[in-house]
Amino acid sequence: MKWWTIIVTGLVSFGLWSIAFGDSQDHPANSPPNPTRPHILFVMADDMGWGETGYYNHPVLKTPNLDQMARNGLRFDRFYAGSATCSPTRASVLTGRANDRSGVFAHGDTMNAHEITLADLLCTQGYQTAHFGKWHLNGLRGPGVPILKDDPFGPEPFGFQTWISVTNFFDLNPLMSRMGSFEEFSGDSSEVIVTQALNYLKTHHEQPQFCVIWYGSPHSPFQAVKEDCLDFQALNSTSAQHYGEMVALDRSLGTLRTGLRELGLEQNTLIWFCSDNGGLSKIDPPTVGGLRGHKGTLYEGGVRVPAVMEWPLCIKEPAVTMFPSSTLDMLPTICEITGVPQPSIPLDGISLVPVIRNPGINNRIQPIPFRRQGDGVLRSGDGFKLIVSNLNKPAYELYDLEHDPQETNNLASSLLEKTESMAAELMKWSRSVDESLAGNDYPLERQAPATRPSRAWIEAEEYEPFLKDFAKRPEYRVKGHE
Repeated sequence: MKWWTIIVTGLVSFGLWSIAFGDSQDHPANSPPNPTRPHILFVMADDMGWGETGYYNHPVLKTPNLDQMARNGLRFDRFYAGSATCSPTRASVLTGRANDRSGVFAHGDTMNAHEITLADLLCTQGYQTAHFGKWHLNGLRGPGVPILKDDPFGPEPFGFQTWISVTNFFDLNPLMSRMGSFEEFSGDSSEVIVTQALNYLKTHHEQPQFCVIWYGSPHSPFQAVKEDCLDFQALNSTSAQHYGEMVALDRSLGTLRTGLRELGLEQNTLIWFCSDNGGLSKIDPPTVGGLRGHKGTLYEGGVRVPAVMEWPLCIKEPAVTMFPSSTLDMLPTICEITGVPQPSIPLDGISLVPVIRNPGINNRIQPIPFRRQGDGVLRSGDGFKLIVSNLNKPAYELYDLEHDPQETNNLASSLLEKTESMAAELMKWSRSVDESLAGNDYPLERQAPATRPSRAWIEAEEYEPFLKDFAKRPEYRVKGHE
């Protein structure tokens, strides 16, 4: 048992937490659903841009199931991924901390072993935890391969009791790892993992569940089934395949919602959907809905993503919120809903429970911070965004997103006082991240090894026994995709 689990379990046992939505005591199986112990499903697309939804009027793509979720729930129109690439954002989802704090500086980096995750925390509240799909927090680059059972940086060491997972992106007919046993699946990858998640819920729904469903779509190399590309025949092949993957992803959301209804779980299941970073370049029509930049940049097109929360028991009136929010906020929000004490370490997100209650509030007091490979961003609650190129020798860009959402007019010189104020706040926050990296957030008895170097799995000694068989599979013969 981790050193902190004893403390958190004790707090939970004695009821020392703030109750978000009412009484949090256990109830018999046949009693009314308890809104403080919902089933929680985090569903995340891989490289889906802010503009790739029907509800934002994409010119060729239809997303009827995501649109229906948005019509039934809470749509976040100013929602940000934790970073401009996937692994860093995934770390932010699980920890509520900016990715650099946990050692995930870029895609394919390993998350520090001593990090406390939301899965860890929910286990102390009686939740069962499961991960399905892409992981990409164990330091392995290249197309997704099955995660090995004894991987010290796989889902299990970070709190997931059940997992059917791969290291990175995955496409048609995926080869996955069911708790360390390799298993071949047939069909579109989005539908595969949703089916597996529903099969799991069929036999595990008597206890509250935390299920993470992380798609491999619409990430390259774009392998859609022919029928899903029929509406895109006028597009180039790459774009058609990309949007075909989005059709399947959206259909799988319909499968998920239908499955929950059939199990009688839909009322008290909180589904939180988002993407891991902004949209891709070189896809036509564009993926970012008119925003500047794309995946890998800190402009809006690289970090603003679609997001929807559906929870019929507690979100009874559909709404759209402009409140600036982030994957950093997911852990604090779920902690408040479930009554789980937050860990006593620096967190960078806030609870969005007030937004769930009142979607009309707009002004976020605590800004949303980013740090990526030496650059930094501060997105304030009043609509301003400061971009700092090279934190050591800073060059500033300041944008008023409310009046200039395309980030075309740099106000850094004309609003010098605002620029300097936000820069000072960003630098103070960045120093706190350095303190986290120095190991000051946790006691000395934290787990070891804390991390391991990022590398391609084809170069990893532990995968050498499988290389001959992997070479026969088409997804591992594609070069240039990480």
